[in-house]
Amino acid sequence: MLNNTLAAEVLGKALSTGGDFAEIFAEDTTSQGIVVLSSQVENASTGRQRGVGIRIYKGLNSVYAYTNDLGREGLLRCAADAAAAIGEKGESRDIRLTRSIAPNIHPVRLLPGDVDGKRKAAALLQMDKAARDYSPEVVQVSSSFSGKWQRVQIINSEGLNVQDERVYVRVRVQAIAASGAENQTGSRSPGALQGYEFVEGLDLDALGRGAAQSAVTMLHAENCPAGQMPVVIDDGFGGVIFHEACGHSLEATSVAKGNSVFCGKLGKPIAAPCVSAVDDGTMPGEWGSLNIDDEGNPTQRKQLIKDGVLTSYMIDRLNGRRMGMPSTGSGRRQDYSYAPTSRMNNTFICEGSDDEEEMIRTMGDGLYACRMGGGSVNPVTGEFNFGVDEAYLVRDGRIDRPVRGASLIGKGHEILWNIDRVGRRMTMAQGMCGSMSGSVPTNVGQPRIRVSQITVGGR
Repeated sequence: MLNNTLAAEVLGKALSTGGDFAEIFAEDTTSQGIVVLSSQVENASTGRQRGVGIRIYKGLNSVYAYTNDLGREGLLRCAADAAAAIGEKGESRDIRLTRSIAPNIHPVRLLPGDVDGKRKAAALLQMDKAARDYSPEVVQVSSSFSGKWQRVQIINSEGLNVQDERVYVRVRVQAIAASGAENQTGSRSPGALQGYEFVEGLDLDALGRGAAQSAVTMLHAENCPAGQMPVVIDDGFGGVIFHEACGHSLEATSVAKGNSVFCGKLGKPIAAPCVSAVDDGTMPGEWGSLNIDDEGNPTQRKQLIKDGVLTSYMIDRLNGRRMGMPSTGSGRRQDYSYAPTSRMNNTFICEGSDDEEEMIRTMGDGLYACRMGGGSVNPVTGEFNFGVDEAYLVRDGRIDRPVRGASLIGKGHEILWNIDRVGRRMTMAQGMCGSMSGSVPTNVGQPRIRVSQITVGGR
């Protein structure tokens, strides 16, 4: 990592053409991966990525440059190139740096790289066997492990010089069930901001069986009917609806530029009174957590919605300038080759007080969305379209039969008003969220909720 003398020199060069703020993001990341396919180790890999990104502000203008030439001359050249893009002349600055290490609330016992490859492969083969043993209709299983140890240093012209370490581990198992020409897929993919001890605490057999169960169930499901109907969305992965359809519209990336349906809505009701929502980067060991964000600010627990009222946005440094509001520790990036922007961490609808079984018992005819899939959203309008990986028709308040091909269609800001039940147990699920600053680990979550009316796409 960079020493104070070199870092100050690089920052001085970055500000030499009139910039009013400069930042260095240095990264050294080691990663490992193993893939098991058809009950055999298909691939094992390890890699290392090192580099530095330099960002300069001049008012509301921003320039970003990056390099993996980490010698003094390479860093100064990168800073000079960025400075040339921000202005032509300026005054020298005396920069004083104070080095610190971010307090770690995510302890790690076993670094992924310190665990023998055979031990990791054995875990993947265990999931593979459990999935295959579930049903003869399971014709293909793949499982994988990924681990990452990221060390970062964030230095800026305000005197910050802080270091942090992030260790991620994740396993995934995917099962394919087939009957004639029909194929259906099921998967499970837990992860955490923890060491390999997280994997050792998982019920690997249950993960394999769960992936196979989803695949086999959907293999024998009929096509979902289309239309307007009430929908119960289960906990965990169901939170992807809020994350995509509402969460992105609460990021300053959209709000600061007026590209959000929630612009100017702070302090105003935007959801049913039973809805409260949080983005929390401080939860120990959770997939979307961090000690500090990628701008060096401590992460926060942010109450986004309280009893239906919008109470906060998620704000990074640059968009905070545009909005005249402080950062909420929400600046994130995939790696040193991306400039940061406002992103979610662990985003979820909070626990409510409603009985989960009563939601279905009193809904009449509708849809029970057990596991959500992928989709798309327009943050300007809030319009979304999401697939449902595992769904069941509800008839007269009872779960009737599985259906496939279901999708949920609507507008996020309208769906928030149509939530009429919020359950008592919140769980989260892990995913990768893509945006202009790359792909970052995020958790989505919610209790079981009921939406009184939503458009269901099907046949």
